[in-house]
Amino acid sequence: MGEIILPRRMFLWCMAVIYLTAFVSLYVQIPGLYGNEGLLPARWQLRYSGKTLGEQLLSSPTLLWLGPRLGLDTHTAMELLCLIGAALSLAATLLEAFRDSVVFFCLWALYLSMYQVSLYQLDNLLLETGFLCILVAPLTIIRGSRGVREHDRVTFWLLRWLLFRLMFASGVVKLTSRCPTWWGLTALTYHYETQCIPTQLAWFAHQLPVWWQKLSVVGTFVIEIAAPFLFFSPLRRLRLGAFYLQVLLQVLIILSGNYNFFNLLTITLCVSLLDDEHVNFWLRKADKTSNSRLWSWLSYLLELAVWSLMIFGTIICFDLQLDTTKKGISSRTAFTYHQFNQFLKTVTIPSIWIGVLSLTWEMVTAMFRCACVSGFLKRFCGTVQWTVFAAASAAMFTISLVPFSYIEYDSHARLWPAVRKSYDLVDRYQLVNSYGLFRRMTGVGGRPEVVIEGSNDGVTWTEIEFMYKPGNMSAPPPVVTPHQPRLDWQMWFAALGTHTQAPWFTSLMYRLLQGKRDVIELIQTDVSKYPFHEQPPAYLRAHRYKYWFTETMADGSYPQRWWRRVYDEEFYPTVHLGNTVLESMLNQFGLKDKSPPRRMSNTVVAQAVRWVRSQVRGVPTHMLIWTLVACSTTFCLLQGLRNRNKGTLLTHKAAVTVNDHTGKEADSSSDSFEKTDEQQAAEEEEEEGGGGGGGGEEDSEDEVEGAGGEEKDTVSDDAEGEEEDEIKVRKEKDESCRKRKF
Repeated sequence: MGEIILPRRMFLWCMAVIYLTAFVSLYVQIPGLYGNEGLLPARWQLRYSGKTLGEQLLSSPTLLWLGPRLGLDTHTAMELLCLIGAALSLAATLLEAFRDSVVFFCLWALYLSMYQVSLYQLDNLLLETGFLCILVAPLTIIRGSRGVREHDRVTFWLLRWLLFRLMFASGVVKLTSRCPTWWGLTALTYHYETQCIPTQLAWFAHQLPVWWQKLSVVGTFVIEIAAPFLFFSPLRRLRLGAFYLQVLLQVLIILSGNYNFFNLLTITLCVSLLDDEHVNFWLRKADKTSNSRLWSWLSYLLELAVWSLMIFGTIICFDLQLDTTKKGISSRTAFTYHQFNQFLKTVTIPSIWIGVLSLTWEMVTAMFRCACVSGFLKRFCGTVQWTVFAAASAAMFTISLVPFSYIEYDSHARLWPAVRKSYDLVDRYQLVNSYGLFRRMTGVGGRPEVVIEGSNDGVTWTEIEFMYKPGNMSAPPPVVTPHQPRLDWQMWFAALGTHTQAPWFTSLMYRLLQGKRDVIELIQTDVSKYPFHEQPPAYLRAHRYKYWFTETMADGSYPQRWWRRVYDEEFYPTVHLGNTVLESMLNQFGLKDKSPPRRMSNTVVAQAVRWVRSQVRGVPTHMLIWTLVACSTTFCLLQGLRNRNKGTLLTHKAAVTVNDHTGKEADSSSDSFEKTDEQQAAEEEEEEGGGGGGGGEEDSEDEVEGAGGEEKDTVSDDAEGEEEDEIKVRKEKDESCRKRKF
């Protein structure tokens, strides 16, 4: 693999942007979710007992334990940590000096502190990738240099291994779950309308013919199961092909669904498959690398063989055939669950050994790079750094085998007990995780959706519409990526079961009956759009509906509505404040705060946090995130163009200086040459004048010549020869100077 200077810089910048979106998205929702009057107040989860700070951090690693020591309640401490994380990530986005190991460690620790309260599954990938940033990023603050380190390729390799685990496991679990829609290749005929928060393009994708949807499932299996093995290929074009396949899949998911920053983070991990040569190709810079013709032909043949094998295997495994009657391609799963399970047992352990060999190769090449460094002190320091980071990379790889092997039971059982113990020690820090996206397809019989209704008299009911989740059948699906509206997501999960399986739903009903503004802003940022913004409803209830996307009309025109729905059943009974059913459920789930309300902190820090909150209140979160990201990206682009123009100007000035210096040398050489020609012409004229004229000079010359004829002739001949040699040398110098000048 080539140099990874530019991909590493791209990765770190993208991670800074993703951290920024994650912190801002969570910060805006803290009051309604985890505030003192939110759905699940954070202070309930952090009970301050008589334990020491060290014991508290070991039991639950979060910086929120420091809140009381700073005179802050848990709610304010959460907002403060989020603001610090957003500020640090914004600084890292704008200034390269802040893309440092220390800064990324702070970002990881801050987000881990939030995770201990929020416990959201999609945050696992950000925490694991964020920890790897600590190893990948340079240590600028201490070393004072952003130069290339010999061990960079070793730590950067860990990103490739994480990407492999993520994609391979995501493809495998779809088949090991025995979901009939994945095995029947019909999953995407349901996916677009049943995913959490679809986009408008999902409606159009849902209208595609069935044969295309099934072929898309086949493509998903190929990209997620077969293509990841190309991540470790020694042929760079195979890695680049795998890169574009992964990016294609993630872009299609982003266009059709709102999955916060998850898919953007996956694309960021794909950067680990690139090298400087390909990034320079994007930037239209000259490629100075060249390979022998024989090696190029061998590479082409091997690449052609690999792609041909993948295409042939796809045709065989999914029985792809041209269907002339439907004018498409028919497909079906041509293997059984037992055969796939045998395949999984066959490839799981070898895939681990492929990772071992690939990591070992990176370590060995990095070690030789350290040995080739000139200077004993630099070589010694480089070797020490290589030893530390190689050991850290080996440790991360080893403990990652535990969650990776979950996909196959026998392979997991063969792991050493010491590896499992090591994993258990660090499990609370989310350093490595297991992954498996879309294991089973939900909503096959229709998308279940919970609709909350409120009333002031118990007779006339008004639906409470959420900003993002489906409800109003005429409202177009939104685009909110990379924002993660957590309440809307939880409503999707709640609809898949009963309300008793989602205790927080009872808290939501209770807070809406109380008219808590922080919770209302989770439903509608613009409170005026909330139907009971003037007075809380006296009664609330919830029903479950089945939703489907509408279809195009017979004449090909589009319908007026995006959704159609059918009533399913009652999800939550009619309740009001003081209702026996509501009170019993609040007590059953421990959702009623019996402790007296705490006094609001009036420290300078608390007042500053409340002031920031007042400035962003009422602003839609996705708009706030888009504005920050757009402004940051524009600033970085302008800064890059400015530096590029500045570098071009400096290069031009340096070239002009060199040319001026060369020109001066050439002019001085030319002047001396011209002066010599004039002197020679004058001497020739003087000699001619002496030969043709008379007088005293001639007589004196004759006398001198007569006095020493032979001696004078010899000296004059030698002088003329030396002068001719000097003229010849100067002519050669002048000619060379002129060539350099032009």
